[in-house]
Amino acid sequence: MSPDVLFEPLSLVKAVGLLGIFLIVFAESGLFFGFFLPGDSLLFAAGLLSAEGFLPIGTLVVGVVLAAILGDAVGYWSGRVAGERLFTKEDSLLFRRSYAERARAFFIKHGRLAIVIARFVPVVRTFTPIIAGVGRMSYPTFLTFNVLGGLFWGAGFTLAGFFLGRTIPSLDRYIVPITAFIIFASFIPNIVAWLRRRRTAPPPSDSPAPGVSGEKDRSIMR
Repeated sequence: MSPDVLFEPLSLVKAVGLLGIFLIVFAESGLFFGFFLPGDSLLFAAGLLSAEGFLPIGTLVVGVVLAAILGDAVGYWSGRVAGERLFTKEDSLLFRRSYAERARAFFIKHGRLAIVIARFVPVVRTFTPIIAGVGRMSYPTFLTFNVLGGLFWGAGFTLAGFFLGRTIPSLDRYIVPITAFIIFASFIPNIVAWLRRRRTAPPPSDSPAPGVSGEKDRSIMR
């Protein structure tokens, strides 16, 4: 499979089929090396092809939701095992420490709801369940928000593609601009957060930034 296929969601869905879609969703949801995989655009494209009869929509939606939930669960337990070592790990081809730090800041800001909200933010969605595990969030609490996030994100994007494909004929012809819009929209929260940090950044200080082990971080993990 050509690397270019990764950036062509319709071609990717046709190349990997149902099982491949489930594996990609699973990896992107909680395996730290899955951050580069397509998520939102992949699900939307799969929904479009389901509208054309290429994939069974019921099996697709159920499989995507389960893969998203299981992926986050694996990410959570990986974080519990890795602990704070995650933040001393050297950068490599398959890991960027800055991504983990970004997810930690996202978690501190949004608390437990980050498990749901992060589903809609590329890169952050991969590392957020890992951060929850590092902070030893109560697993029943994590599981509740994990299931909600998996349902809203997995079923939401897939069914959006399916129903739009049923409503608008030949919508697949516009998949490139649609994909570009989805990618741009998904990065808007990151752009807004970066701009806010630029405006409100405090003067340099010698005191260390709060981490997952801090008092504030522990309070949001319960």
